[in-house]
Amino acid sequence: MGHFGFSYIGVLYLLMLFIPNLIWTRRQPEGYDFRHEHKLLVWCERVGQVGVSCCALIFTDFNLRPLTPWSLWLALSFGLMLLYEGYWVRYFRSGQKLKDFYSSFCGVPLAGATLPVVSFLLLGIYGRVILMVVFVVILGIGHIGIHWQHFRELKE
Repeated sequence: MGHFGFSYIGVLYLLMLFIPNLIWTRRQPEGYDFRHEHKLLVWCERVGQVGVSCCALIFTDFNLRPLTPWSLWLALSFGLMLLYEGYWVRYFRSGQKLKDFYSSFCGVPLAGATLPVVSFLLLGIYGRVILMVVFVVILGIGHIGIHWQHFRELKE
C-alpha cells in the first residue's frame, strides 16, 4: 500500500503541476470552452486529480532513497516533469492559441495532458504505491480524454 507520512517530492511535483496551471487561468487560449466536455471524462479527471494529489502528499515512498536501479523510475518521472515545464514555457511565449495549448512537445502528443499523467504514473511505480497508480490511470482517462476531445474538435 505505502508508508504514510509527508512527501516533499510530492509537494515539489504538485507545485510543478499547479503553478503553471494557475498562471494559465489568466492566460487561457482564445476560444477555450469547457462546457461540452464529456461528463464521464470530467468525473474521471476530478476523481483522479484528488486521488493523485492526496497520494503524492501522504506517502513517504516518493521521497528520495539511496540510489539503486529502481531510482531510474524517479529520474524518468522527474525528466518528464521538466519537459512539462518546458511545454508551459513554450505555451506562455507563444500566441497562446488553442493549437498551442493542444500541441505536442518534444514528440509527446497532447503534451499538456500526457506529460504530467505519465510523470505521476512513473512516480507511483517508483514509490510502489498501487493506489497512486490506480488514481493516475483514472486521471489519465479523464484528463487525456478531455484534451483529445478538444484536439479533435479543433481539427474539425
